[in-house]
Amino acid sequence: METMNVAWWRGAVIYQIYPRSFADSNGDGIGDLPGITAHLDYVAGLGVDAVWLSPFFTSPMADYGYDVADYRDVDPIFGTLADFDALLARAHALGLKVIIDQVYAHTSDAHAWFAESRSNRTNPKADWYVWADAKADGTPPSNWQSVFGGPAWTWDARRGQYYMHNFLKEQPQLNVHNVAVQDALLDVAKFWLDRGVDGFRLDALNFAFHNRALTDNPPVPPGKNAPLVRTRPFDFQLKINNMSQPELVPFVERIRLLFDQYDDRFTVAEVGGDDAEQEMKLLTAGEKRLNTAYSFAFLHQDRPTQQLIAEVLGKWPDIPGQGWPSWAFSNHDAPRVVSRWGGIDDYDARAKLYIMLLLALRGNPFIYQGEELGLPQADVPYERLLDPEAIANWPLTQGRDGARTPMPWTANAPHAGFSTVEPWLPIDPQHLNRAVHAQEDQADSVLSFTRQMVALRQGSLALKQGSIDFIATLTGALVFERHVAGETLVCVFNLGDTVVEDHPRTGWQVLVTLNGATGEGGALPPLSGYIARKA
Repeated sequence: METMNVAWWRGAVIYQIYPRSFADSNGDGIGDLPGITAHLDYVAGLGVDAVWLSPFFTSPMADYGYDVADYRDVDPIFGTLADFDALLARAHALGLKVIIDQVYAHTSDAHAWFAESRSNRTNPKADWYVWADAKADGTPPSNWQSVFGGPAWTWDARRGQYYMHNFLKEQPQLNVHNVAVQDALLDVAKFWLDRGVDGFRLDALNFAFHNRALTDNPPVPPGKNAPLVRTRPFDFQLKINNMSQPELVPFVERIRLLFDQYDDRFTVAEVGGDDAEQEMKLLTAGEKRLNTAYSFAFLHQDRPTQQLIAEVLGKWPDIPGQGWPSWAFSNHDAPRVVSRWGGIDDYDARAKLYIMLLLALRGNPFIYQGEELGLPQADVPYERLLDPEAIANWPLTQGRDGARTPMPWTANAPHAGFSTVEPWLPIDPQHLNRAVHAQEDQADSVLSFTRQMVALRQGSLALKQGSIDFIATLTGALVFERHVAGETLVCVFNLGDTVVEDHPRTGWQVLVTLNGATGEGGALPPLSGYIARKA
């Protein structure tokens, strides 16, 4: 493949690993860093460019690692710093970059910073978190609501004040307006960059700043912006004051200045919320901010359509100064895509189709562990639920536990080869026949097709870095072309459950077909597609 003079991450395929659920090396039922290291050959064999590790830092695990108690150390359930160094060295030896989560909007209430901050109102870290007096009647200082339900404020008798938390009460909000807090966070970043990590995913980044006047959020007005189902008070408000403040941009530029002191490092922001797309563009514009932003556009959709794909991708044109997008169909916070976007009888067909589509899009595709196996959302009984969001909203939402169950390695091994003991979350029996070893030698497996598609993308400059143009068609198929100098590909998908008609395509070399598509025109079966190169 001809190369362009661009950074390694532009168009890279990134594989997300949820450490608790990838591989258990010490028989305690919880995945760990040595378990990941032992399976990095498998990850490299997928052909991906990088791995993203969800948090493995010291934590009480109220939110399973996203409540950090020590930014500079590894929680004992995952191993040690030496184990992380070994993982990093092995990944680099295999040609894999390593991206880690950084959580800068909040810490755990067990963090030493918070212990000092809450001790009184005059200590050196008194304003490192968001503290506020009660209203005259003792109620919280604003009407802000937390993502996980209930007020975003908890009373603390030590200080006689409320502290803010956008998530769990065990996740107090950092006051990132304070330059000393910014300096401390950048020092944490430098610790990991000096250790050799290749980049950060910046978790919940647009929650890092709040309106300092503590102005109430307005209600969601009637109309299209109102959620169809409201499972929590958070859904009733426009979140314009507890998050997404203009002070975030200068802080992002400080992060970029630090990253520019290192070679070939990468930043991806997690940006959710009501105005996510606008904020994603703001945080990635130009050359002084972040490299890319991780989109939620597909993670909470019930079904893909050609209109949805074209609309979402069309908002990221290939123009100077425009940021570079990143896409995911599944992750640790959303129900798995084959369950969310489909029925129960065609998991493999849908899994292949969605992998094919994801890897054909312009941007960085993120593959979540098990997505390459076609794993459906696991059924976790209520008595085994651990996710605080799932428990709070039962049974209105599927929660996150069903996407976090252990990786099935060997169908006939105890606990699917993940552990020698009962895992922290149960393994769904329907995952067993989709275990890695059950698919390894099957030419038509989802795993084999994923490897084929990753290889196709890695060998095509148009797929990795080219522009994208959507082609109007009357057939009902999703059709777009990927262009780069000297190469044009056409990508055709029938995302629906009925046959559609495709135009004949002369002068094209078919590179890959799926689920009965031929690339020769005529009937395009349900859940099928193909990619062809202009001859």
